[in-house]
Amino acid sequence: MKPELQWNRAALLQSPMFAPLHSLLERLDVDRFPALADLNDLLVQCGMPARGQSGKSLQFVMPVHDSAPFEAQYEPRCYLEGEVQTRPQNWHDLFNALIWPAFPAAKAAINARHYQALIEGAAVDAGQRGAGRDMLTLFDESGVIVVHADDELAGLLRTFQWKELFWRQRMRVNAAMGFYLFGHGLYEKAMQPYVGMTGQGLVLAVEREFFSWPLATRLSHLDKLLAAYLRAPGHCHNARELSPVPLLGVPGWAAANSDPHYYDNTSYFRPGRRGA
Repeated sequence: MKPELQWNRAALLQSPMFAPLHSLLERLDVDRFPALADLNDLLVQCGMPARGQSGKSLQFVMPVHDSAPFEAQYEPRCYLEGEVQTRPQNWHDLFNALIWPAFPAAKAAINARHYQALIEGAAVDAGQRGAGRDMLTLFDESGVIVVHADDELAGLLRTFQWKELFWRQRMRVNAAMGFYLFGHGLYEKAMQPYVGMTGQGLVLAVEREFFSWPLATRLSHLDKLLAAYLRAPGHCHNARELSPVPLLGVPGWAAANSDPHYYDNTSYFRPGRRGA
């Protein structure tokens, strides 16, 4: 690992972007990067349920060679055996592992749809996944769950009216909108946030009382809500189901966004497709 990316649990626990993982990070050793055994112990501590599709308990395991037979490849092995191939000392794979106990039903739903697409031959060929699997992969890597109890705010986000949303309607956003990182690639980027950092938002409606619940209750509800969306046959067919979200514009996620002029940077806060 690069020196600037050494294990620093305290820094991750201080970041609002890592809030969905805070309770999990607190269970990990403060002094060293988590090993596979630590991650598997974490599953036991969290009471991770057996996966519905295969009925087998989830376990993090060493990867196999790329030329492995179909059943041993990443998605089939996860679906059939409950084994998630995880590279040691790898940030990307660490965050993927942590998302499983954070959003177990949603992760299982993504894996099930990948597996079903592979079985049905939905992938065009070995080098292409098809639009549905592309959407699932994009969300799994770069997804952010955007929840709201205000349709007008959701409309501002979908039409890329960033300054109106994040500045002029800031109090409403804080009261009736929430942003929860899901993509493990996005968590890796969040270790060193930068202007330009963008998530792929799945926008879901919730009741207003959602925002008064404890974080653990909110995350559990989001997992169920997200899994239901991901399982629905009418969803997950095209990446346009996702809305780009400039994450450093979220109130409180960057010190600089307390200045209204911050949102005038149209190379980051792009006007986008207003008619979408």
